[in-house]
Amino acid sequence: MAALAGVSPMTVSRVINRETNVRSETRDLVNTAIKELSYTPSPAARSLAGSEPFRLGLLYDNPSAGYLTEFLLGALDESSRTGAQVLVEKCSEAEDASATLARFLKAGVDGLIVPAPLCEAPLVLSEIRSADCAAVLLTPGHPSADMATVRIDNEAAAREMTEHLLSLGHRRFGFIKGHPNQTSSDLRLRGFLATLAEAGIGEPDVKIEQGYFTYRSGLEAAEKLLAEGPDLTAIFAANDEMAAATAALAHRLGFDVPADLSIVGFDDTATAATVWPALTTIHQPVAAMARAAIDLLLEEIRRKRTGKGGPRQLLHSHTLIVRESSGTANANGQRTGA
Repeated sequence: MAALAGVSPMTVSRVINRETNVRSETRDLVNTAIKELSYTPSPAARSLAGSEPFRLGLLYDNPSAGYLTEFLLGALDESSRTGAQVLVEKCSEAEDASATLARFLKAGVDGLIVPAPLCEAPLVLSEIRSADCAAVLLTPGHPSADMATVRIDNEAAAREMTEHLLSLGHRRFGFIKGHPNQTSSDLRLRGFLATLAEAGIGEPDVKIEQGYFTYRSGLEAAEKLLAEGPDLTAIFAANDEMAAATAALAHRLGFDVPADLSIVGFDDTATAATVWPALTTIHQPVAAMARAAIDLLLEEIRRKRTGKGGPRQLLHSHTLIVRESSGTANANGQRTGA
């Protein structure tokens, strides 16, 4: 492996053990070699070398099954590769955080990964700070002053999607908001509205309904959008499950998607590619971000032990994925179905 990466065996050891005194370029070379050789660290070998596997606690509470699947698969895959042990527990209410964190700390976890929405719950954050535990916040809306984070630019992503719809000639829009307990919901709406305003589009050509990142909430919001004016030609849902629900309702009402109504989502979960027509969406690399969160947490544990440096803020790139659910608006900007 050292020969393939063009570095010394000691450098390879430092990268595998997540030591911080390795340049990022060198670390990338070693990680590439690890992937090419399908190398998996042996927990037994790590123990013999005097390095006990880290124990990581993973809290979750997310209503989107697609998002949750991507997140758990990414985190467990990377923890297996690094030899870290992961304890996973659902924390359905922020009020449960104290008891859950107490159990984790009693079990001897070295650090925590906390995805949205828990990563923005004041009670959860307060408990983590009180315990002085190493933590990585996954997919918060904003960076943190005292904790490491892994996120995307939700506002920029929503702007890119809205620009795509505008380029297709759409001028009458619906938007289904995400759950109000997540900052990303507001940022996606902000990016959408700001882009429309720059294009000279506002009331009465924009209709907004509340969703909660669930399929059922998407159905309820879509029913309101399609039952009331304005005469929409495009609906932007703040995640794929709500977009899939909107598409299902549109079919039931006799609309052709996208000839009568373009429907787009956000996240690019498995749902986006399996519904018909396949969803145009924003690819948020949830699995890759979860893997990065594992690596960052191992780094954060060592950082807190040494007291050197500050928590890192990782910003991942998003990608606009254009599929069959978005198309050009009719020449007069009106839909023709139903």
